[in-house]
Amino acid sequence: SQRYQSAAEALSALNATIVSPPPPISPILPTTPISQLTQPILIPRHTPSPTSISLNSFNFEVVTVNSQGAITKRSPSQAKYFTEDLGNGVTLEMIQIPAGSFSMGSPKTEKDSYDDERPQHQVTVPSFYLGKFTVTQAQWRVVAALPQVNRELNPNPSNFTGDKLPAERISWYDAVEFCDRLSKLTKQNYRLPSEAEWEYACRAGTTTPFHFGETITPDLATYDGNYTYSCASKGIYRHKTAPVGSFSPNSFGLYDMHGNVWEWCADLFHENYSVAPRNGSVWENGNNSARMLRGGSWVSNPRLCPSAFRYRVGPDYRDGNFGFRVVVSGAKT
Repeated sequence: SQRYQSAAEALSALNATIVSPPPPISPILPTTPISQLTQPILIPRHTPSPTSISLNSFNFEVVTVNSQGAITKRSPSQAKYFTEDLGNGVTLEMIQIPAGSFSMGSPKTEKDSYDDERPQHQVTVPSFYLGKFTVTQAQWRVVAALPQVNRELNPNPSNFTGDKLPAERISWYDAVEFCDRLSKLTKQNYRLPSEAEWEYACRAGTTTPFHFGETITPDLATYDGNYTYSCASKGIYRHKTAPVGSFSPNSFGLYDMHGNVWEWCADLFHENYSVAPRNGSVWENGNNSARMLRGGSWVSNPRLCPSAFRYRVGPDYRDGNFGFRVVVSGAKT
């Protein structure tokens, strides 16, 4: 494996690699922000001294489907990652996401797309590392047992229980506290992804509604299979979360980007992308009463699961389909 002396050095090496690049609403999700908050919303700005990162590689298969959901292609792929030791036999795998540019949002011609996904715009994203999976309940418990930074964390918040199931019933504030504690433990800069980072990572070079292709099926992700997207057939509705990594990853080696649990992003809510950042950064000025969720969940209509779909909710709100995955990057400037 290749060893770098710091996260900054690893990210510098990464930057040399460029990758080209009224609807049914889930009944669990509120349609308006849950609360109007009086407390300030803070973005964590830890800049601890990074430890050395040892990168390893893993091989996997990427599948592509047509508009009926049939697999038309299976492609071997490889990604690099490092492993963070959280203690108690629990680890966290962080995937290397290369720098690159992509078209964020959806065109008006995309089926079941929404105005808040427009205007579609070009974004250049610096390299970073993103969790291979959403944070699991085993990972959550270990970090929740660490010293408090700003708020208490429930060590067992989830409706469904299992070490390999995603942690859920997590508010945005809870996720930020998790990142704060993890940063102190590891001396790395852990945080939530920006919306641009999340969508760039989800698409992994694709321009279709899903990284799988034109549609998804319950054989590819966990969502409400009673509903369909495009010309795909109905399928199983599992009524619960699935263990992380149960389905095929995208070409970056990321699992469960569509369905299972919604994933918190750092950004404040904005009605559209008319003045959105073009550099992949967190969009911090905006509606203080709402933060952004991405990806859809086990209870979602598949129309809520595309790469470009955005959902807003109050940052203090918890639900059995809200989870997150973490980013590690250099110090934010």
